[in-house]
Amino acid sequence: MTLRVAVIGSGPAGIYTAEALVKQSAGQVEVDVIERLPTPYGLVRYGVAPDHTSIKSIANYLRRVLELPEVRFLGGLTLGTEVTVGDLLTAYDAVVYATGAMVDRKLGIPGEDLPGSVAATDFVNWYCGHPDVDSSRFVLDSPEVAVIGVGNVAVDVVRILAKTADELSPTDVPHDVLERLEESQVKAIHMVGRRGPEHAKFTLKELRELGELTNADVCVRPDEAVVPGDDFPRQIRGNIDVLRSWAAREPAGRPRRLDVRFWMRPVEILGSERVEGLRLERTRLSPEGRVVGTGEFETLPVGMVLRSVGYQSVPLPGVPFSEETMTVPHEAGRVRDREYVSGWLKRGPTGVIGTNKSDAAETVRTLLSDLAGRDPARTTDIDTLLAERGVRPVTYEQWLAIEAAEGELARSLGRGERVKLAGLEAMLRAYHPGE
Repeated sequence: MTLRVAVIGSGPAGIYTAEALVKQSAGQVEVDVIERLPTPYGLVRYGVAPDHTSIKSIANYLRRVLELPEVRFLGGLTLGTEVTVGDLLTAYDAVVYATGAMVDRKLGIPGEDLPGSVAATDFVNWYCGHPDVDSSRFVLDSPEVAVIGVGNVAVDVVRILAKTADELSPTDVPHDVLERLEESQVKAIHMVGRRGPEHAKFTLKELRELGELTNADVCVRPDEAVVPGDDFPRQIRGNIDVLRSWAAREPAGRPRRLDVRFWMRPVEILGSERVEGLRLERTRLSPEGRVVGTGEFETLPVGMVLRSVGYQSVPLPGVPFSEETMTVPHEAGRVRDREYVSGWLKRGPTGVIGTNKSDAAETVRTLLSDLAGRDPARTTDIDTLLAERGVRPVTYEQWLAIEAAEGELARSLGRGERVKLAGLEAMLRAYHPGE
């Protein structure tokens, strides 16, 4: 018996799940990878910084999975709109949800909803060319910007803000976005962490890249780089050494300045019509290890605040969801009969891209064990269902047409290997030239 499985989401979690299904079932499976966008690869395409080309090369591996004869890509289908959970359970023997974690956590402070206070995810989506974010979304007209968070996403954001448009020109940043970056008025960038250097979440490789910026001085206050003792894992010791070296050097007078701050927490975003400042409070650790305020305050005169304090998943229509953990409840990947979950939606936003591989393997083992020896549960097929509704999914060949158009655009602009098309309409023209 050949199983038919739908995987919802075409990021690493979804595609690794499709690969695990093919491998563990010895090919006795047909997998449809269903994606709401016309483009696959999820955060690899729309989350990895454009100047991190080595990480983006993971897309080449994911491509090979989508080109397996047992796997099919169906883009432009949104769960709860074009198809429902009920539809999927009539058309497939099992469904795996792998939509990741798509939104930023909130700070929960006054002024957070002011114009100019935005999720770092929105900014990342903007410079990565995500069709959900208009290319005119950001106008970098403030001389000072604050990025809240000291993880790798925050490092990516400040690095993009600090670089020149010429440095980013060889990347796949959409051309409209590149022009906005070229017009940027940003001179000072503040990256703010609530705890000390030893608690920061960025990796050593990412951190060192900041020290290699040619357009910005990176500054650390000596008193904020102090840490108690040296008994830390190698990665953390490396971070501390880099930060201490920055604290000891003099600024070189570069056009932009990046201040890396520790032991400061945001308590209020100031402004009437839009963001005009960020109020910070000095922090320390309580005996119990909690971050507490010291009553010492400081105000940064910023015109934009980007929060980067972690991702979280959002509920899917008709799928169980825990508001406490912001994940789909499961047992070894099993949600309900014939429904499964994989990736960040399953475990929360932890691990690296490769972590999704072992995670997917566990879910697939559970799925195959559950369905072993069972008769097919499907009563229709997805192609018939969609045709009856007049819905035409984006095919893999149409995605390749989008990719080809991006390569042609790059050549016409003299920019790198490809330049992302901005917006769904441009993508539609790429795979339906006459429409």
